[in-house]
Amino acid sequence: MRLVPVILSLSIPFVFAFGKSEQPNVLFIVCDDLNTHVSTSGYEHIKTPAFDKLAETGMTFNRAYCQYPVCNSSRTSFLHSLYPQSSGVVSNKVDIRETRPGTVSMPQLFKENGYWTAATGKVYHNLKSTPGKDTWDESHWFDNDEMPMVIPVREAFEKKHGPVTDRKNVKKWKEIYYDIATQTKNQKPGYGPSGLRDDQHKDGKNALKVIEWLEKESFGDKPFFISLGIHKPHGPFLAPDKYFDLYPKDELQFSLASKDFWKQAPREAGTKRYEGFDFEFGVENDALRRANMQAYHACISFIDAQIGLVLDALEETGKADNTIVVLISDHGYHLGDHFMWGKVTLFEICARVPMLVRAPGITRPGSKSEGLVELLDIFPTLTEICGLEDPEHVQGQSFLRNMKNSEADGKEVVYTVVTRGKNLGQAVRTERWRYAKWSSGEELYDLKKDPGELKNLAGSPEHAGILQKMRNHLEEIDARAGEKR
Repeated sequence: MRLVPVILSLSIPFVFAFGKSEQPNVLFIVCDDLNTHVSTSGYEHIKTPAFDKLAETGMTFNRAYCQYPVCNSSRTSFLHSLYPQSSGVVSNKVDIRETRPGTVSMPQLFKENGYWTAATGKVYHNLKSTPGKDTWDESHWFDNDEMPMVIPVREAFEKKHGPVTDRKNVKKWKEIYYDIATQTKNQKPGYGPSGLRDDQHKDGKNALKVIEWLEKESFGDKPFFISLGIHKPHGPFLAPDKYFDLYPKDELQFSLASKDFWKQAPREAGTKRYEGFDFEFGVENDALRRANMQAYHACISFIDAQIGLVLDALEETGKADNTIVVLISDHGYHLGDHFMWGKVTLFEICARVPMLVRAPGITRPGSKSEGLVELLDIFPTLTEICGLEDPEHVQGQSFLRNMKNSEADGKEVVYTVVTRGKNLGQAVRTERWRYAKWSSGEELYDLKKDPGELKNLAGSPEHAGILQKMRNHLEEIDARAGEKR
């Protein structure tokens, strides 16, 4: 059943939802490269108490999907409510200000409608793509403090060559830096305990900045739209040492990949990103896999702790009862399944994301929705609740009805794409099926019977009807996805 947007007059939504005359605040939390290895997504081998607490007081969306599983493209999509074909952003190197000059983003719209807007950390893809005063009243981008293991190496280098920041030393220092330890391999990626405290990490600093805004009421008498951009668990997988202790390597659990899978799947369905992690395709490197998984999970528990501090501050400052909280990831992440590592595939682990929403007076505490939603739907949902009018370009549709009724149907179909050279890989999901179309073949998975996507049914005669139906879905949504280009 197709989701039909709920239409309310602009003066009604926030009064109905919150029982007050003022507009609600918004706290928008975006994690980077976080897959569904969190307790609220049913992953039992992780400790994420802040996620749990938010879920207990709000709603968990179990079937939320990104529109492109890479940072810039996904963020551009949900910040502007545009499918990638319409945004023109299908890589980390393109800026929507070049492809669609003047397109209004979600935080910009809130600022134009009287909200105090602020961001810290990775909300947009990087500092260069982060907008200025037209969008944010205040914004910050922090760095990690220098790791203790690096200090003596740097000091010895500088004693001999001068400052590492000197142009003549930059390349030489990078070569030395990346070889200091596994922690300094950067996005190769590096991994391991950082030797730093929480507040010495950029995400610790991001959390403290949001807490400062709340405690000092930097927004004055305006409603606020605060966006907290969490950098982790994006590589390098670095976190304070104590979080590694939560996940002994020999206790980590995972399923072994099968090389046979790739005899039935199009070659374009995978990537070679495993090479950057020092893995060999088809070879299970148990020790290296455990080291990376431990570090990835340590990062998750670390960011969970920072998010917990912010949620506590929201309550302690008396703002929780009039603040909508949205917590998402920009996309998922492979940790060795199908021998894949990283992102940029159309598999469930890469396209499906955790999503928690708490809207006092709307969401029922502890509720869960199985309805299909897309990240680009967040924009029109928040504007509907807050009584704002959407820009003409918005392609998402509000899921307010799902927030009010956890049993309500979601979208009939959700859509995710990636590029492979000049070609576009496309996937559609319904409640039960995932279909993908590549230049080299097709995929069809029964997500009900095969949630791990191990058996490609695209060549099965008995599924020919389903295959054609999914092709039709793809053709229809593909046409809509490019309408605003």
